[in-house]
Amino acid sequence: MDTLSYKTVSANKATVTKEWVLVDAEGQTLGRLSSKVAKILRGKYKPDFTPHVDCGDNVIVINAEKINLTGKKWDAKEYIRHTGYPGGQRSLTASELFTKAPERLVEKAVKGMLPKNKLGSALFRNLKVYAGSEHGQEAQKPKTINLNDLK
Repeated sequence: MDTLSYKTVSANKATVTKEWVLVDAEGQTLGRLSSKVAKILRGKYKPDFTPHVDCGDNVIVINAEKINLTGKKWDAKEYIRHTGYPGGQRSLTASELFTKAPERLVEKAVKGMLPKNKLGSALFRNLKVYAGSEHGQEAQKPKTINLNDLK
């Protein structure tokens, strides 16, 4: 009897191959872009995905100032924070946050889709967001990908 033995391969820090990926946010919807970026950061598009290991790629998002929000989200969506003092709850609408820093809108959306633990914090450090088309990672030779091709 001739049988093949299969073993589940679990990636670790030494065996992971990390790449740099460039994503253009121009004309993209915020939530759809963010969920795909979070999956790339997590490594879910790779065949050797391991849930407890940082096996995702480093992602550079450019043109964050040209992102879209559907419906009335520019005025209705609120970002709430607390100063830590009594009565210190502060909120900003999406349009107010966008005028202050367009990068923060994308960063907050992606961070909310990552795990809420040490691994999520480590994954978030692999994300770079820029408002314009210029970025500071030319030396890493990032590979440009089209998010519409990903599932």
